[in-house]
Amino acid sequence: MLKFKGLGVAMVTPFTSKNEVDYPAISRLVEHLIVGNVSYIVLLGTTAESVTLSEAEKQELVNFVVKQNNKRVPLVVGMGGNNTTELVKALHRFDLSGADGILSVTPYYNKPTQKGLELHYKTIAAETELPIILYNVPGRTGVNMTAQTTLKLANEVKNIVAVKEASGDLNQQSYILRDRPDDFLVLSGDDGLILPQIAMGLDGVISVVGNAFPKEFSLLIKYVQGNNLSQAQAIHYKFTEIIDNLFVEGNPGGVKAALHILGIIDNNLRLPLAPVSDKTYGKLNELIRLL
Repeated sequence: MLKFKGLGVAMVTPFTSKNEVDYPAISRLVEHLIVGNVSYIVLLGTTAESVTLSEAEKQELVNFVVKQNNKRVPLVVGMGGNNTTELVKALHRFDLSGADGILSVTPYYNKPTQKGLELHYKTIAAETELPIILYNVPGRTGVNMTAQTTLKLANEVKNIVAVKEASGDLNQQSYILRDRPDDFLVLSGDDGLILPQIAMGLDGVISVVGNAFPKEFSLLIKYVQGNNLSQAQAIHYKFTEIIDNLFVEGNPGGVKAALHILGIIDNNLRLPLAPVSDKTYGKLNELIRLL
């Protein structure tokens, strides 16, 4: 699945001051990402505040981006949940005709066993022909999908084609890399670890910081993959402090602040999330102005 290599961006959902989806801002952001040479765009992920969007809003947003994108880059749609039966129903209701794949997070809160995770994903995969990217982010979900479970799914399910590994566990990722099928992709989910992870052999990243700085992080990946480590290191160190401050008050508050500083979107989030503090906004503004 070459289309999911390189820089994927987990796109934010801009909101107006009236708490409505801001479609002019979405249009600006999509163009910003495509001009920035992203490999693909991910919609309705965690960074999109998808849990605060109604099903109708989700469908309208996807339809809008499909039209705006006009097949210029692949699109991935987040379709996850902790109720397998309801997720299957949603897969059948939702119009995914413009999607090139789906990103599906491990079930959260109810903490399934590894067998439960395996059966959850096998059930989903049987209900769609789209390529599926697994998403392991134990810091948010409360459960870690082990390398063994990921590899079992990679070997046994044809349309499970990749994993977004956001465990931060380089040892776990090493086992997946070592034992994966030849056509199975391993993608980073941690912006601060892109350089070492790509050097280990990961195939790309689904990034948050890439919303604001797609050109730079697309280049970082290309430099590492081309063994131009000094150039990759220069970008890595240039953005180290920015990345720390993007996440200091949670995601996507930080990256929305950065996008506001860059003049692309307004700095609005939906409750229970709130904009970052004036202190963090000021620090991000200072760091971005120094780039």
